Amino acid sequence: QLQFVESGGGLVRPGGSLRLSCAASGFTLDAYAVGWFRQAPGKEREGVSCNSRGDEDIYYLKGIKGRFTISRDSDKDTVYLSMSNLNPEDSGVYYCAARTKFQRPVAYCSGNVDLDDYDYWGQGTQVTVSS
Repeated sequence: QLQFVESGGGLVRPGGSLRLSCAASGFTLDAYAVGWFRQAPGKEREGVSCNSRGDEDIYYLKGIKGRFTISRDSDKDTVYLSMSNLNPEDSGVYYCAARTKFQRPVAYCSGNVDLDDYDYWGQGTQVTVSS
């Protein structure tokens, strides 16, 4: 089964940092743009960031850039989201997924973090920012 496995979440105080990992299971990442998404309680899931192979094409949600950094290790088929200066509004379950179209890989983000254009969702990892 093709999916991602997210990890690295936890409880952190405001102003703190976390690094989330997103490991591909059952496939390699090179052909895919990979997105990070989050869902806070009672809110819709939203796209946070996306990157393509070699970081050629990167997208960040407004207000995230400068605090979050997306990167990937192709040898490990893993995408990371390094988050700093966290605030309570960053709390939620963080997911990653691969961009696809007609079940085929899409290599670039092109500013697209529409949930319907992503597949192979993982189970998510909880991030809680609280004092």
